[in-house]
Amino acid sequence: MKLPVYLYGHPVLRNISQPVKADYPDLKMLVANMFETMYASEGVGLAAPQIGRNDRIVVIDSDPVGETFPECVGRKFTLINPEITILDGDPVSRAEGCLSLPGLSENVSRVEHILLKWVDEDFNSHEEELSGFLARIVQHECDHLEGKLYIDHISLIRKQLIRTKLHNIVEGRIRCEYPVKFAPKKRK
Repeated sequence: MKLPVYLYGHPVLRNISQPVKADYPDLKMLVANMFETMYASEGVGLAAPQIGRNDRIVVIDSDPVGETFPECVGRKFTLINPEITILDGDPVSRAEGCLSLPGLSENVSRVEHILLKWVDEDFNSHEEELSGFLARIVQHECDHLEGKLYIDHISLIRKQLIRTKLHNIVEGRIRCEYPVKFAPKKRK
């Protein structure tokens, strides 16, 4: 089932997500719905806060960008309770977008070599070193679990330059090709 993607300004995107336990109800169904939502939105990653749930769950299928970034070919993950350790390397600036910030893209500086630990939907443990754009995707999605968006990594000047676009998202004055949930209107 396709779920609405929560957009910038919705408070759920700024909350720190809670760890997921093995007895989480209907976890596999939620993961399947997250993948369906991500595919319908033409994304390569989706975190649970983006569908209104503050749980430490991320789905990633980076294969669509594999032609440009070979490390992404055939990489499909369900990350439950992921933990990232930065390994080494200088930060690299690349353009990032986000389903919760439709129509926007900004250069974000991130390291491109990480160690990722997680459990899958069957609660099997995994650990892997990731590099390049795949490491960037993982960091971007895991930021959502900490209540962060990629725009939190850009300069104040860049934030000023996109302020009107951000305001339009909050006010619901955008069109989106996928189901969305806007921020609740503030009472006056």
